[in-house]
Amino acid sequence: MVAGGRPARLAQRRARLAWLLISPTLLAVALVALWPLSRTVWFSFTDATLFDPSGAAFIGFGNFRALILDDGWWRSVGNTLLFTTLSVTIETCLGFAIALILQAQFRARGALRAAVLIPWAIPTVVCAKMWAWMLHDVYGVVNALLLNLGIIDQPIAWTASPALAMATLVAVDVWKTTPFVALLLLAGLQMLPKEYFEAAKVDGASPLASFFLITLPLMKPAVAVAVIFRTLDAMRIFDLVYVLTGSNRQTMTMAVYARQQLIDFQDIGRGSAASTLLFLVIAMVTVVYVMAMRFRPAAAGAPAA
Repeated sequence: MVAGGRPARLAQRRARLAWLLISPTLLAVALVALWPLSRTVWFSFTDATLFDPSGAAFIGFGNFRALILDDGWWRSVGNTLLFTTLSVTIETCLGFAIALILQAQFRARGALRAAVLIPWAIPTVVCAKMWAWMLHDVYGVVNALLLNLGIIDQPIAWTASPALAMATLVAVDVWKTTPFVALLLLAGLQMLPKEYFEAAKVDGASPLASFFLITLPLMKPAVAVAVIFRTLDAMRIFDLVYVLTGSNRQTMTMAVYARQQLIDFQDIGRGSAASTLLFLVIAMVTVVYVMAMRFRPAAAGAPAA
């Protein structure tokens, strides 16, 4: 009885010590995250405005009903989903290809790895402003280069054209974030057991067969991590879109829509409701991903029928 109690008491003391050590971090998170989040959720149920936020009255789900009936909100939802799908898909494919190249043995591999990370190291606002000047229809170097090559006969307003604005945003985001995906996938490639590839080489398997039969199946966890990270990041995209296209309806995302309601229209209630819905969508995606990752090992370990 005593012998069995000592490990239990030791575990309890360790648990109390662990909670004591992480309590400052939890307090900091509560102050900088939970408190603003709770205030945002509260404002979403009120008619608060920037003119008189303290005199807000509780209106229930009125702001959420207004969002559901607002075509601009649903357009922002569609823009966000389209941007997320295109950017994450392209970044995953390009990132995988770059990771495979960086995994190979060749001279100056270290220098190339460092150079690839430069776009990711640039702050997003700086990157967006840089591309805004490069894509300018009068002074931009992109139009000047295309004109000199004879590809176009007149300058193009890349970020103002309804047909090209979304594609331009996706292209800039791919340039900016693909190195991050490549870095994650490169780390996964370096963890793969070399014995499998040596055995495949002895058996006469081609590099293409080794990729589809060995590399790709073993890289599924790393690819899943990269995809979920980029999906969550792309769904809350704000700075890149706002700097390049502002509040353009053709490219407005959910985050930009929430900012427009909060600042331009000074409607704290509806802007907070939009922010709350965005938070709930991201939280739902995260929960579904975590549940899927927990279910996968159990399914993989189940005995075959």
